[in-house]
Amino acid sequence: MARAAPAADRYERLYRAHYQDLLGYALRRVDPPEAAADVVAETFLVAWRRFSDIPADRARAWLFGVARNVLANHGRAERRRAGLADQLRRELATVPAAAPDLPEHVTRAFDALPEADRELLRLVAWEGLSTDELAVALGCTTNAVRIRLHRARQRFAAALGEPIPTTDRGARA
Repeated sequence: MARAAPAADRYERLYRAHYQDLLGYALRRVDPPEAAADVVAETFLVAWRRFSDIPADRARAWLFGVARNVLANHGRAERRRAGLADQLRRELATVPAAAPDLPEHVTRAFDALPEADRELLRLVAWEGLSTDELAVALGCTTNAVRIRLHRARQRFAAALGEPIPTTDRGARA
């Protein structure tokens, strides 16, 4: 029984450290916003069940990866959670989504991008993930993330009608 208390303490620290980030992530991706609580709760349930699998130095990125998978399953599970969603809708009706207020031309350019580009750019801009963290969250190599991010930024700049930024490494898409 001596091992249970330290694991529970570590889990509670993990929860307290990352709950708000994951709630913000979910609020910006689900409609209605009340469903964000389900996404975050399921993410932390997976974290509890797979606690020993969480990389100590990349717990936040690992949690974002789990949250992405939970969101992918969310649509299919929504029908089964209809009763709970109704209750959460009443309880969380006052929680505002934290989407940034952007000029209309930026919003139009962003909306014109493929969903994969928008999600990648959101993970960087809104969630503050580094390329190493993105690699963990997306389940790919850091190099693949750098290439994807470079290409997404190029497409976004082109959609804005701005010159395409160059990198100091001279990477090309």
